[in-house]
Amino acid sequence: MKPTRIVFAAVLALLASTVFALEFRSVKETGVALYEAPNLAAKKLFVVSRYYPVEVLVTQKDWARVRDATGGIAWIPAAALSTRQMLLVTAEQLPVRAAPAETAAVLYQAGKDLALELLEPPQSGWVKVRHRDNTVGYARIAGLWGL
Repeated sequence: MKPTRIVFAAVLALLASTVFALEFRSVKETGVALYEAPNLAAKKLFVVSRYYPVEVLVTQKDWARVRDATGGIAWIPAAALSTRQMLLVTAEQLPVRAAPAETAAVLYQAGKDLALELLEPPQSGWVKVRHRDNTVGYARIAGLWGL
């Protein structure tokens, strides 16, 4: 193998190892404010509900800079975040099925902006989720945000 190919392969391997996984979290309780800056005196942008899913972009001391499903970016106190990963329904109606197959029985239709708990990593385009009433089923990942 030529030296330039070896160097090229090494650079590609290095770049592949620096890919970072996305970190999704949810808000612990209802009524948590998101701020314009990492400071309680900063302008409040909006207030979110319990289980609201966010993507953590960066943490700074006691604060986390987050993005929501709309693409909005804000700061939240890090203590207000849970490790419980929730997914937000982005489709108008998303069928949640008894098994990960289009032919499986529909347990319920999840409406837009409903938060569902992620139970297992996605597999073959499906994800296992739990509704707040504890119903467990499978949904297509195409209709969800937070993965």
